[in-house]
Amino acid sequence: MLQIAAGNEASFEQLYDMLSARVFGLVRRILRDGAQSEEVLQEVFVEAWQYATRFDPARGTVTTWLLTLAHRRAVDRVRSSQSSRERDLRVGIKDYQASYDNVEENAILHDESLRVAQALQRLSEGQREAIELAYFGGYTHHEVADRLKIPVGTAKTRIRDGMIRLRDLMGVA
Repeated sequence: MLQIAAGNEASFEQLYDMLSARVFGLVRRILRDGAQSEEVLQEVFVEAWQYATRFDPARGTVTTWLLTLAHRRAVDRVRSSQSSRERDLRVGIKDYQASYDNVEENAILHDESLRVAQALQRLSEGQREAIELAYFGGYTHHEVADRLKIPVGTAKTRIRDGMIRLRDLMGVA
């Protein structure tokens, strides 16, 4: 990231090659629309290029940083789209299947997934449900509250508290 912040295009290309499929997969699961997912993917990497100096390795990995940017962008896109509910009904939920050929990357992703799953199991049921709906289901705070039949403020608190606990459990600063 230091090289990218200094304007090194080769380093940026390498970052894109390593993480674009994973970022696209996350965005695609949230948006469920290929064209919009491609746009958000481009926006995320443009933002990463422009604001590479903001990356703080003490707060997490580059992968976590990019996936957080992607998640925020995708949720913002869902919130601003008037046709999101119609699109969800029309297209339905599609499972994302990774198409990685790299055995090492698959092993790393598997290990990270296990760590997250184990950490999620250590949260309270309310926190786990709220986080799974928001981060894995792509639902907004209001939609999480509706699905769980709780006030919006409670949904936000469960998500925030759960994310803080996850951060502590996973050792992310």
